[in-house]
Amino acid sequence: MTLRRDPHWAALALSAAATGLTAVIGGYASVSAQAYYGSLTQPAWAPPASVFGPVWTLLYLMMCVAAWLVVRELGVRAARPAMALFGVQLVLNALWTWLFFRWHLGALAFAEVVVLFITIALTARAFWRARRLAGWLMLPYLAWVGFATALTLAVWQLNPGAL
Repeated sequence: MTLRRDPHWAALALSAAATGLTAVIGGYASVSAQAYYGSLTQPAWAPPASVFGPVWTLLYLMMCVAAWLVVRELGVRAARPAMALFGVQLVLNALWTWLFFRWHLGALAFAEVVVLFITIALTARAFWRARRLAGWLMLPYLAWVGFATALTLAVWQLNPGAL
């Protein structure tokens, strides 16, 4: 089968588009995030704002490839349950940025990131079952969101008037 006729390339394009759209939506909500983040009291272990962009870029690339590998392994129809989880976590991913940076809703952002973490774990498990490499590719994302969960809680607690 030639590359042009391989339906899995369409799955890669769709995965890239969905992941890219998530990044754009989240990025739009966080246009002034660096200034806002810098104005908040943070725990000593909080990374500088400049770390987030490069980390998220790498994580989005890994997520995209993981989703594509699942579709390649299972086929479009059989991959639907795993891709549904993937889609839910993408929506939650974008939503957190709006809750925290745009709307300054610390409690809701914390509750939402906990749900996001659980959804990523379920997605990683589904991906792992389909193809181990896809599951492995989701683990750095899961770890980063675990860290972000702790950071969200800490920043929210340290800034009761701002969040």
